[in-house]
Formats: sequence, structure tokens, C-alpha cells
Amino acid sequence: MSKLKYLGKIFFIALIAIGIASTLYKKGIIYDSLGIHIEMPFKKRVEIPIEYMLTDRNNNGIPDPIDIVNAARNEVEQRTTYKSVYYAGGFPPDNEGVCTDVIWRGLLGAGIEFKDLIDEDIKNHVELYPRVDQKPDPNIDFRRVPNQFVYFQRFTESLTTELRPRDVTNLAQWQPGDIVVFLDGFHHVGIVSDKRDKDGVPYLIHNNPPFAAEVKLTSFTTPIAGHYRWHY
Repeated sequence: MSKLKYLGKIFFIALIAIGIASTLYKKGIIYDSLGIHIEMPFKKRVEIPIEYMLTDRNNNGIPDPIDIVNAARNEVEQRTTYKSVYYAGGFPPDNEGVCTDVIWRGLLGAGIEFKDLIDEDIKNHVELYPRVDQKPDPNIDFRRVPNQFVYFQRFTESLTTELRPRDVTNLAQWQPGDIVVFLDGFHHVGIVSDKRDKDGVPYLIHNNPPFAAEVKLTSFTTPIAGHYRWHY
């Protein structure tokens, strides 16, 4: 075997090994982040009942939870760049943001002005928001994960934080438009997608470097601190 053919064979084997490793790493988070969703071809799909609210507060013919998912997914489709910056006025440019921006942009898809709501609650109950440190700043407060966490604890429906693949009863509690918060060593937040893998596990729409993506919720090893549903 010539040296060139030998090197080519080694390169091909290395590519296969990298591909397999990428598929296994954190449930395929690398491929998912690139928009490539790989599933085992012969695995039977678990069907999870649709139990989200059908309210339509903006009268566009689409249920509010799906409006939230669609608005959040726009972040993925345009690959909103992860950029953590303080902005005068609070709102980042449409093509920039962090994980918390997925939340207010998603809620805005259903006509929910999240910034106004949380700013008002911080103003009236500043002592409940330790991340504010008694000094409210509307330019950034609504974009802090701990602040969103406090607000969701106060004003939304708190649901299970346990996630069991292929358990229909458990997975039915995870519906599109739900909000998931992580706090232990990793402040992060995202919106539950209407897409699921064959195990019935929902995907999470989030923004983490380098850009917004839609990945399996089981990709996260950090414990889930909160799982919330808006009171439509």
C-alpha cells in the first residue's frame, strides 16, 4: 500500500471516529447545534400527547404556545450570534443576544411584553430580586437569568423538573412553549420546542456560544432548576 493510500485510509477512519464521537457526545448536541438532527433509524418512536393551551391572545390563528416556539425558533433559523453586552435601552440588535433574549423574544411572539412585566415587579418588589442588589436597572434586569427565575417562580405555573425518556406520563408534562431554567454552576434558560426525538424527549431552543440552536433537553447535564408554563 502506498504511503498516500495509507494516509487516506487513516484520515477516513479518523473522520468516522470523529463522527461517532460527535453523535454520542451529550446526546448529539454538536450536530443538533448545527441543525443536523440524527436519530437511530430502527428505534420505535414514542408518541406524546399534545396538551398545550389553545388560547390565541393575538388572534392570529395559532395557539399562544406555538407562537412562542415559532418566535424563539426564528433565533435558530437566523443563527442569532451569542453576544453578552450591556445595551442602553435594554434591547440588543435583532441578530445578537444571549439565552435570556430567547425568552422575551419568544414571549413577544404571543404578544407578551415580558420586559414591562418584570421591570414593574422589580420596581414594586426589589427585595425579592437578589441579582438586582436593590438597584434596579431596566437596561439589563430583564436579561438576567436569576431575575427571570424569580419572576417565573412568582407568576407562572411550576412543573416537574424530572425528565424521563420514553415515559409518556412524564414527558406529557413537557409541552411546547414551556420555559426551562438552569442555575447550578451554569446560569441558562431556554424554551421547550414542539420537536421531540424518538424517545419523546423535547428539544430546547436556546442561545449559547456561538449562536442560537435547538438541541435535545437531555443534552444538558446541569440539573434543571425550574420548569415553568405561562398562564395564558
